[in-house]
Amino acid sequence: MKDILQETWMIEMIRTLTNMYNHGWDERNGGNVSMLLDEGQVADCLDTGKVIRIIPTGFPVPALAGRYFLVTGTGKYFKNVQYAPEVNLGIVRITAPGDEAELLWGFSDGGQFTSEFAAHMMSHAARLEVNPDNRIYMHCHPTNLLAMTYVHELDERAFTRTLWQMCTECIVVYPDGVNILPCMVCGTNQLGLDTAEKMKTARLVIWSQHGLSGMGNTLDEAFGLIETVEKAAEVYMKIAGLPRVNTISDEILRGLAERFGLTPKEGYLS
Repeated sequence: MKDILQETWMIEMIRTLTNMYNHGWDERNGGNVSMLLDEGQVADCLDTGKVIRIIPTGFPVPALAGRYFLVTGTGKYFKNVQYAPEVNLGIVRITAPGDEAELLWGFSDGGQFTSEFAAHMMSHAARLEVNPDNRIYMHCHPTNLLAMTYVHELDERAFTRTLWQMCTECIVVYPDGVNILPCMVCGTNQLGLDTAEKMKTARLVIWSQHGLSGMGNTLDEAFGLIETVEKAAEVYMKIAGLPRVNTISDEILRGLAERFGLTPKEGYLS
């Protein structure tokens, strides 16, 4: 058996969570991340027939039956993951009909996965229908984006256009824009259902006055999406109270999309 803590995907997860904390996106136990793993990746390191315990998921997602996830724990601080990964992370296998998970590794202090795991599962299932290569769900609380949801109208087209206009790389990184949900009680199945629906048309979903969820094929992709949105929000918050003398025009945005062979969200450019 290989040493699970030396596997590339585990090292990348630990480094990413540490980086998220260091960016100020995940204060205290804020934020959560899950990674869809292939059975072979898990079998190389663990006896997949040895189940430590069963944990209810809180919502049935039969489409994920038999799938494996590396996921952050509830109440865990990202800053501690690098020092005690087996306490703060867990590997689970979803059972049929998808309303329970078998713990195969981790959560060694008796803990369990994030309280938002139902939202993760629903979004993974929804996103896999759009993109079979999707592997990552990442949720955090970027400061400037959070602030922006208090002062900017929450219309998805208007919000996306504002972000695109803050930096030329934005339309290149997320031409599908951002989707937005109103402020809702966190940890609920309804929030999970609504987020999953939004994930069908964009890889980024803003939870107003709460944070941001991003999805991608890799940790780098999901992290990069969030990082780019947060930079745009930071620029916006620095200039929001000032007269705007210049901006990035729709002509430039369209030119950027053409230059990189991308299709901006339909109807978002004038």
